[in-house]
Amino acid sequence: MEPFTVLTAVAAPYDRLNVDTDQILPARYLLKRRTDPEYPTYLFRDLRFRSDGSENPDFVLNQRAYRGARIFVGNANFGGGSSREAAAIAFDRYGVRSVVAPNFGDIFYNNCVKNGILPVRLPEEVVASIRAQLHARPGATLTIDLPAQTLTDVEGRRHSFAIDGFSKRCLVEGVNQIDLTLRQLAAIEAFERRYRETHSWA
Repeated sequence: MEPFTVLTAVAAPYDRLNVDTDQILPARYLLKRRTDPEYPTYLFRDLRFRSDGSENPDFVLNQRAYRGARIFVGNANFGGGSSREAAAIAFDRYGVRSVVAPNFGDIFYNNCVKNGILPVRLPEEVVASIRAQLHARPGATLTIDLPAQTLTDVEGRRHSFAIDGFSKRCLVEGVNQIDLTLRQLAAIEAFERRYRETHSWA
């Protein structure tokens, strides 16, 4: 997992309310492996593409200025719905490193962190202002400083956001729970050896 410290990148604004995980990644793609080279195309598949497979030019990520966006700025109740980790994986495979919204579905929020994506919660009026700035200046960038827990908008205003210490540590160090467990491998193996020696009957 790539560490997240300071990111300055093009941000894509998306105004739709109540974007759920089925919109982010339709259920028919749930069994796809994250190594599938087509995985980036599954993100918002039914919104980004028409039934004939052609791109929907109205969808923000298909517009030239936002096509390479690494920050996605949504609206209220982002990532609700079913608890599919694949929705976060789809953002990761597309190249998005941070999703900004007023609030998130709890499971989606945690799945983002587990997959190296920083979910940023900011007040609804602040997020609305940021989206308006991005609409007014297509291709503009935001800067997110995770160690400082700030987001700097297009107009240079700095906004503080909260994140729990464990999630912050994982993102800054670029590790997930499995990585953290493996760091304790020597201690785990030593415990297992001692346990077998003292509980040979088990």
